[in-house]
Parts: sequence; structure tokens; C-alpha cells
Amino acid sequence: MRIGFVGLGVMGRPMARNLAAAGHDLALYRAKPDVDGHACESAADAAERSEVVILMLPDTPDVDNALFGADGVAEGLKPGSLVIDMSSISPTATKTFARRIEELGCEYLDAPVSGGEVGAQQATLTIMVGGRPEVFERARPIFEVLGKNVTLIGGPGAGQTAKVANQIVVGLTIEAVAEALLFAEKAGADPAVVREALLGGFASSRILELHGERMINQAFDPGFRIRLHRKDLALAIQAANELDLALPNTAATQQLMNAAIADGDGDLDHSALHRTLRRGKS
Repeated sequence: MRIGFVGLGVMGRPMARNLAAAGHDLALYRAKPDVDGHACESAADAAERSEVVILMLPDTPDVDNALFGADGVAEGLKPGSLVIDMSSISPTATKTFARRIEELGCEYLDAPVSGGEVGAQQATLTIMVGGRPEVFERARPIFEVLGKNVTLIGGPGAGQTAKVANQIVVGLTIEAVAEALLFAEKAGADPAVVREALLGGFASSRILELHGERMINQAFDPGFRIRLHRKDLALAIQAANELDLALPNTAATQQLMNAAIADGDGDLDHSALHRTLRRGKS
């Protein structure tokens, strides 16, 4: 396919490389030298050259601007084009974006991912999709290049809702692992040995396995930055407010992330919450 790709950062760059390696013809906005494709001067230019446009951007305002700002994707779309937003943004805003793109005679999917930079590099991402089933089927060959677990969750915005739920589970589990390992250390046990024991029991998890090791080794190169995870938990709390729903532990974990950012750790991996707890911040 002819694919426009907008957003070539930590996640977008390896995803674009995988698409190029699979034989897709890429039009790249803000191209990087190590990604094969045509370098475009604007998001509109990338859209004009493509039948599918993928966005992989940090936050809701970034997607809004890339789609509908000056020289944005919407200005370059042709009737029948497909826009796939793989960023992690507001489910509410996503529904509005989908409606506006569909009013142009085009199609829209929200398809946020989980799996981090390693998943993007190895094409093993989990992809959570919102949109119409027939549009999902059109995009399936693209998703199968990028990930291993691809699920149509529901209508527009449902993919973003699933991603917010994912980030609640991941954030709270990281915080729980950090508390447990810090508790073990302060109580006089070797946290590395405690972790090994817990991996054989009911407390075992992928986060205990991977991020628990990061915490023990104090190895916090990102991964997934605390700053971005805080943004995702803010989306959860915003949506919960709209639903009159209490998410007390999500709010507490977001506050811990606020403390980490205030201490200058916002660009470390989210497992660095262990450092924040060690400093006694809450």
C-alpha cells in the first residue's frame, strides 16, 4: 500500500521501518535518515501521496494539529482514504476526530498500541482498534506487519478506551512491584531473591519479570517515559470524571508520577517510580 506516516519518534520510527521492510511505499513527514520512504514537507503532502495515513504522536493536541491544523492531513486526503491514529489520546476527542474525517468521505480507525519500543522494533505490538468492522479488515494487513495481538474492540474511540484501561493496569502494577521490592529491601531481604520467589507464585507478572529487574538494577533508560505514562493516567482520570467514576488508585499513581517529574525523572522509564518511592515521595 501507499502509506503516509506522521510521527517518527521512539515508537513511530521502528514501526515505519517494519512497514517499509514489508514492501509498503511510505511517504514520511519529518523523515529520519534511517527510514526508507519519500520525505514530505507537510502532513498534507504525506496524505496526498497515500491511500492510508498513520499517525503516531505524543498527545491529543498533537493529533488534532496534525489532522486539522494548517497543512494537516485533512487538507491532503482524497475520498476513500483511511486515517489510522496509533497514538494514545483522549477517547472523547477520538470520536470527534473520527466524525470529522468521515465527513470528508474518508475512513478512520483509532488503533493505539502496547508493547513499548521493543514491541515496535520486533513487530510484536498489541494493537487495540476502534472503528467499523469493514474498515478494520481493510487495515488488517498493516496491523499484522506491526503487531502480534490485534483486536477490534468496538466502534470509534473503543481502541483508545482499551488503551487507557491498559495503562491503568500497567501503571498500578509497576507501582505495586516498586512498593513490594522496596518493602523487601527495607525489611532486610534481598529484593532480587524475593523477586525470583514471587515469579514462581500468584504474584508473577510480566511487569514483575521485566520492570522488577530494572528496579533491582536501577536501570531506567526508557522504555516508556514516566512523562508519557502520566499523560495516559490523566486521560483515565479525565474520562472517569466524565463518567462520574472514582479511580482512587489511578489518581494516587498519577500523583507519584507528578513527584517523579518534579524530581527531574520524567524522561526515565516508568519503572523509575521505584526511585521516587525510595525518596519517600507520594
